[in-house]
Amino acid sequence: MFSSRDAYENDFCPVRDELLGEMYRANENGLPQLVESVSSEVRAMLALFCYRRSHLHSLALSIAASCSERELILLGGRVGSTLYALSRDTETSRPAPSSSYGNRKPITLSTKPLSTFSPAEDELDEEEFAQSATA
Repeated sequence: MFSSRDAYENDFCPVRDELLGEMYRANENGLPQLVESVSSEVRAMLALFCYRRSHLHSLALSIAASCSERELILLGGRVGSTLYALSRDTETSRPAPSSSYGNRKPITLSTKPLSTFSPAEDELDEEEFAQSATA
């Protein structure tokens, strides 16, 4: 079993970038076919890889749902066990999002000024003006 330290030091995507991109953009109907196109061991590694990245968290849960508990624990230890439990919990308690963008929190922007500044004084006192003129 790999330690957590080994997993982070040797972190690489187990599939080619193009396939990962296709999975990220796939809807809930197309994702299972893409996931089935890779072996079960690579699928477990991919689920763990995605789980360590917050923007791929929902993809990790979807991929982990197709993995066995044994494979996830063998490759990820406690993290694999947690990922397995989360993927099964998500299946039963919540419907899958229609896209990877469906479950993101909205971004809110402030409508108030970030800070207030006192007005700058450009005028010189008469005394300062006289001193600068004689200098």
